[in-house]
Amino acid sequence: MTVLFEASFERTLDLLCARLNGKTAEAWTFDDARSRRAAEHRLAERGVSARIRSAYKPLLHFFLEEVEPRDLAAVTIAYPVHPQAPANRFLLEAYPLAALLAGAEVTFHPRADGAFHYDVTLTFKDGRREERRVAAPNRVHTDMAGETSVSPTGWLCLGDDTVGERLETDYERMFESAMTAIAGHPWTGGEPYFEELSIRAEFPAADEPLGFADEVLSLREALHEDFYFSLLEVFQRKSGRPLGDRGLKPGQIAPDIKLSDDAVRVRVELRPLSRSAITSSDEPLDAASLDRAAAPVGDTAIRAGLERIGGEPFEAGTRSGRRVLARYVQGSDAPVIISGGQHANETTGVVGALRAAERLAQRPGAHFTVSPLENPDGYALHHRLRAGNPRHMHHAARYTALGDDLEYRNPVEAGPHLNEKAIRVEAERRSGARLHLNLHGYPSHEWTRPLSGYVPRHFAMWTLPKGFFLVMRHHAGWETAAERLLDRVTAHLATIPGLAARNAEQIALYEVHAGETGFCLVNGFPCLSSLDERSTVPVTLITEYPDETIYDDAFIQGHTAQMETALAAYEAWQELVVS
Repeated sequence: MTVLFEASFERTLDLLCARLNGKTAEAWTFDDARSRRAAEHRLAERGVSARIRSAYKPLLHFFLEEVEPRDLAAVTIAYPVHPQAPANRFLLEAYPLAALLAGAEVTFHPRADGAFHYDVTLTFKDGRREERRVAAPNRVHTDMAGETSVSPTGWLCLGDDTVGERLETDYERMFESAMTAIAGHPWTGGEPYFEELSIRAEFPAADEPLGFADEVLSLREALHEDFYFSLLEVFQRKSGRPLGDRGLKPGQIAPDIKLSDDAVRVRVELRPLSRSAITSSDEPLDAASLDRAAAPVGDTAIRAGLERIGGEPFEAGTRSGRRVLARYVQGSDAPVIISGGQHANETTGVVGALRAAERLAQRPGAHFTVSPLENPDGYALHHRLRAGNPRHMHHAARYTALGDDLEYRNPVEAGPHLNEKAIRVEAERRSGARLHLNLHGYPSHEWTRPLSGYVPRHFAMWTLPKGFFLVMRHHAGWETAAERLLDRVTAHLATIPGLAARNAEQIALYEVHAGETGFCLVNGFPCLSSLDERSTVPVTLITEYPDETIYDDAFIQGHTAQMETALAAYEAWQELVVS
């Protein structure tokens, strides 16, 4: 192992407690509420009256910490629109305030300026009205990708100074220092540059559940996301690729952000790839247990499920040496390809694919391939990261150990790196399928990159949950079949108890905090259909369930929805092909 960077940082709250001597102070830092209150108490013991607020999602924290929501009748919020940020940037940052203030009438409207504050009007049930200005400290800067970003930052106001100045916090220093060291390392040769780039950080901020859906305030999860995607952007620049290029193969990037008692430190090192098995203490080894699986399953359960499905086994390799396992069940039906786990942190599709295939295998004439876990290297990383942070979305596990999205590998150009993609090539060769059911997921709670502009670059439409939705990609000449398939599948999904209602709730909140979904509704389900000829299979139906990372009943609901989609699509496809 080669250590590239290692450092500890003085905690910003300790720095403030040691240096503030005036009578009053106001600060914004990246810390949890408990830590900020403790620092205020320490300062009060020294005669300093301080208010330490959150630099992350300050409007939301204002309502959580300074307003009693039960007393409110109405809230009107004017948010800034900065010329160098998305128009809805500060509206997104307020999420999920509308849901938390469900007893009051909440109205948002944009201001004509980009000044970093919200104008808030509070109307109370007893008739009182208050006008409040809620600061939202931000800075305009060049981020690690070389792009201009408007990002939350620490801030400090002393005494009567209401303007104040930027306070570079421990959270920001740790990120910038580690990123600068990695970007400045003399990387040699071409892609991939390493096996695993490990970023192990410790930060003393506990996750704070909001008591609504799966939403949680997590500075550590946000730091994982910013490290991972910023590093992809650094290596995209180094390789001469455009930002967002999913074909980049830097190696496996693995940020692991642990909760510490008080320390702020980070260690960056090059490590060999993990090759260990994915194990679970309570594997669902029979069909009934798999139906009740309340968490992502391990290798043993996947192998057991494939054995129950039967058919002809086939497989492909990965960079680490793990195997992508698949089965081909041959019959008289129109063939279909079923896959899950392309993005390995999207875990309901793995179980949903197994469950659907088991049921199809009992059908006379069934004709399909199934590869429930296309990305076992990413899945192993997800398993490892979940041990410390079980509810985080862990996007570092999204791509393969090469660091790329296997969907974007061109078999003609892949050379020695075809690896996981070979499973799809072989599935199509064996079956001749014209429909691919590709089971995916996306974050079950808000996704942010607070140190790089807040809104995840190239993924803005995924930043908030908006229910279970479907993406249809089709070749020219297949439009009618694709539209009919969407109609048939969504009509079936609408019969699943509770699914449409959960969709409607998430879509309504999304529209308050982000605007239009950009999708059309088909039988109450958001759908996006487009002409796309990247795949050699002419029709691809992609599911998107908000499953990063859920458990228990929510997980069961997720993989049941995935299974029902696959079964409904298979059945509808048979009728569409015949007609």
